[in-house]
Amino acid sequence: MEFLIAPFEVSFVARALIAGCLAAVLCACVGTWVILRGLAFFAHALSHGMLPGVAIAALLGGNLLLGAAASAMAMAAGVVWVTKESRLSQDVGIGLLFVGMLALGVVLVSHSRSFAVDLTAFLFGDVLGVRRSDLAALAVSTALGIVACLVLHRPFMALSFDERIAATLRLRPRWAHLAMLALTGLATVASFQIVGTLLVFGLLIGPPATAALMFSRVRTIMLAAAALGALLTYAGLLISWYAETAAGATIALLTVLVFFVTLLGKRCIIALVR
Repeated sequence: MEFLIAPFEVSFVARALIAGCLAAVLCACVGTWVILRGLAFFAHALSHGMLPGVAIAALLGGNLLLGAAASAMAMAAGVVWVTKESRLSQDVGIGLLFVGMLALGVVLVSHSRSFAVDLTAFLFGDVLGVRRSDLAALAVSTALGIVACLVLHRPFMALSFDERIAATLRLRPRWAHLAMLALTGLATVASFQIVGTLLVFGLLIGPPATAALMFSRVRTIMLAAAALGALLTYAGLLISWYAETAAGATIALLTVLVFFVTLLGKRCIIALVR
């Protein structure tokens, strides 16, 4: 038992566990709608689209979280505008802004060599460097995400399965879609401090996708994804402590591995039953 508890007796590892569990709950709630609505590409692009805002905030000595939030909001608004004005599919706007925002971020970063270390933490996370103020901000974001998912459950449900039904029921599918994009941005921005922008996608998609393989009800998927995300956060921190690996990357890698193990296990069970 000491083997399983000892690392978390250190204060910064304990804070990392709390932060990871909060991020897991937030990503489970939002990530469930992301996979049901088919917004995985948007979430992936958004995690990279935060780079310009973070780079500008770092170069000006500002708050990285605020910079990431501003950049995420700009990208989400840009996707909606391009889709509306061009009348092309949403993927076109996402793809264009994904490349543009990422390129702009790299240009800004390359302008300052001193930003290299901060960029590494931004890309791959610094879960062991979480402060109490970060925990407070993450807790507020998690509470907002849970409340929003509860309040918007009905329009989100209709939108995820058939947009025409949502319109027929007067659930305002366009506004529901915008709210879903905003929640995706909230989860991405709030969680990037934990696992970094390149790895937040795993926490947002991995546990909900794994839970969706086992359950069909939305609320059950959310609960299972939250529990799984918290468990994988604990396991990732434990492994990284003893194996001396990057904590954020270890957590994200576990979310992907568990998905594929679950998928293969489900296929084997189906084959045996047949």
